[in-house]
Amino acid sequence: MTMTHHRTTHHRTTHHRTTGRVHLGRTARLLAAALATGAVVVTLTVAPAQAADDPPEVSRRVTIPSFYDPPGTLPSRDGTLVRSEPLRLGAGLTLPGVGSLPGTATRLMYTTTDSTGHTAAVTGAYIEPAARWSGGGTRPLAVVAPGTMGQGDQCAPSLALEHPLTFNGETVSVGYEDVAVYRLLAQGVAVVVTDYVGLGTTDRLHTYVNRVDEAHAVLDAARAARQVPGASVTSSSRVGLYGYSQGGGATAAAAELRTTYALDVNLVGSYVGAPPADLVATAKGIDGSALAGALGWTLNGLVQAYPALGPVVDGHLDAKGRAALADLATACTGDAVFGHGFERTSSWTSDGESLSQIIAKEPAVQAVVAAQKIGDRTPYGAVRVATGTQDDIVPHAQARQLAVSWCARGGDVTYVPVILPNLGDKLLTNHLAPLLADQGDAVAWLTKRLSGSSTSSNCWSMPIQP
Repeated sequence: MTMTHHRTTHHRTTHHRTTGRVHLGRTARLLAAALATGAVVVTLTVAPAQAADDPPEVSRRVTIPSFYDPPGTLPSRDGTLVRSEPLRLGAGLTLPGVGSLPGTATRLMYTTTDSTGHTAAVTGAYIEPAARWSGGGTRPLAVVAPGTMGQGDQCAPSLALEHPLTFNGETVSVGYEDVAVYRLLAQGVAVVVTDYVGLGTTDRLHTYVNRVDEAHAVLDAARAARQVPGASVTSSSRVGLYGYSQGGGATAAAAELRTTYALDVNLVGSYVGAPPADLVATAKGIDGSALAGALGWTLNGLVQAYPALGPVVDGHLDAKGRAALADLATACTGDAVFGHGFERTSSWTSDGESLSQIIAKEPAVQAVVAAQKIGDRTPYGAVRVATGTQDDIVPHAQARQLAVSWCARGGDVTYVPVILPNLGDKLLTNHLAPLLADQGDAVAWLTKRLSGSSTSSNCWSMPIQP
């Protein structure tokens, strides 16, 4: 089996794989906790009829709208809006004489440059808020970089805005990031949400935690938002980045690359929550946890971006490992928790070695993983790094180290330790709880930056902060 995934051949059929139900009692409680993060009015996904002449992609019995099929030729300029269409918000309202609440949403596709230097299509959503902006200047823009949603196209965050809960017996997707989106909209901030490279678009696999792909997708989302018909944001609008977990890594990478990639983006602040800045340390935290499947997404994504890794990784996998990675290629977070929760990567290999051990012994893998490290560049503008002191999924120590590294480089860093009790080892709770506990403060901090207020670094406190 080759480890390289090509969407045009791998995903053009209906996937009827039933995910395993390992550790069902614990994973059911974890899913309930995830559902609580997106406790809004929800709608179930109903797949539209397929066109007879061009059958659409179907991933785990969810039909992916044809909008997500990129055209054969893409504009070469980064951040170019390729297409757009109205998007119905699943938790929104339309009131006579008032209009759409919390805003008017548009589905969009735009261009970016991936880590191999090629042009790629990225989808997402722009939402023009109904609330008035009361801060200084023109209406600002927040780019929301979502946390881990999965690798199947049905997991795309823009689809989750339309269907906050998808549950059909073969896939579970929860739009938990919708809560942060709505909180920003309530402040009168325009929001654009990126689906990242390959998540939603049917031409390739999602390049999960690829530093360059994520950073470029975030920055180009800001560019594309200005071109959306009816958008009030302009090139002069202040831009803020919001992200937690995978999203925190994406906003961190974007803050680092803004100066060399997107000088035209008026970036004033970045919220960097629980960032996986060091993938080696993060792999050790995730392995054997409820979210062990994320390591499969990492391998799938890195092999797609760096095909030379395919034979190296494949040489270590056994039949169970190959089946796990194939299954995870179409899985959302809920599917991974139910189907692969608490698995250890050593059970995926023929020699019983874990992913961390493979990284340590294989120079090619080690080099690619090292290239994903965040913290070796100075971030642009103010950044707020927040991490739960008990976080054992995206380990607290490596996230705190990112703040330390940025401080050493002279970054404008606000570091916030989210101090909570231990809520259960490897259960995701130590990772999810800080997201909820800190979200209000994170939104407030970013809104102040978008209003033009300055902030003071607290790097001086790093020696004494936990």
